[in-house]
Amino acid sequence: MSAKAIESGGGDATDPFRPESPSDEEDEPSQSSNQTSDGSPGKPPQGPPQGPDGSGSDPRDPPKDGGSSFSRKAAKAAAAVVGGALAVVAVPTVLGAMGFTGAGIAASSLAAKMMSSAAIANGGGVAAGSLVATLQSVGSAGLSLSSRVLLGSAGFALVSLVVGL
Repeated sequence: MSAKAIESGGGDATDPFRPESPSDEEDEPSQSSNQTSDGSPGKPPQGPPQGPDGSGSDPRDPPKDGGSSFSRKAAKAAAAVVGGALAVVAVPTVLGAMGFTGAGIAASSLAAKMMSSAAIANGGGVAAGSLVATLQSVGSAGLSLSSRVLLGSAGFALVSLVVGL
């Protein structure tokens, strides 16, 4: 049974093995004769089939976007580089704001409170290699080259995840 007969409600849908009569197909003109290759009625098909980007090319051809994919990737990579550089610059700035300065720990600062807590916990002195001692070292002497590379890489990776690079 033809799809047209099923849509119009004609024929016996309960017997799928019943042969169709040739008159079912010949009564009405075929709709495919006045449809384009993309299924829109009206104009006859013209030119090659349209690709996924509407370029008229082979559907397997990559979309033509005029190079904007490269510029988007370049912008994301630039943002990731800026994120890495910002991480390297921000750490000494934040430590200075916390009170870990080149002249020592600033009075009445967060660093002073951290040092007091660490000294009380250790029986009167700050242990070498503790968080307070490490932050004071970075605050006074700055970051070593390996620390800058590591921090820059971490900032780059974090921004790369955020922007989807």
